[in-house]
Amino acid sequence: MNNNRRRNFRPRSQKNNFRRRNGSVNSNSSNFSGNVNVNYNRNGSMNNVYNVEKAMQKFNQLAKDAQTNGDPILAQNYLQHADHYLRKYNELNFKKEDLTDKSKVSENSSIEVKEKT
Repeated sequence: MNNNRRRNFRPRSQKNNFRRRNGSVNSNSSNFSGNVNVNYNRNGSMNNVYNVEKAMQKFNQLAKDAQTNGDPILAQNYLQHADHYLRKYNELNFKKEDLTDKSKVSENSSIEVKEKT
């Protein structure tokens, strides 16, 4: 069998003309569909610098609150989460700066080419 070939599945007709809200044709009561990643929706993308910054600030504030309440273990947990988001924030900013630098270089090179012609 050729593994690179894509299979086309046709859904079975629904019993008693009953329509489910999510359009699923599974007869069982679970929300499992054939492709697991289809219904996966993350609340807030972690590729957006502003969302990452907001999450980082949230965990820093939670760490302060936990420290104030006398729970150093929970405070450390929140600080580790904030550190994760700080690394993600720095990574996204680095990518953003790298893209702007590349666009500036390409603009300068296109200007130089136009001046030569």
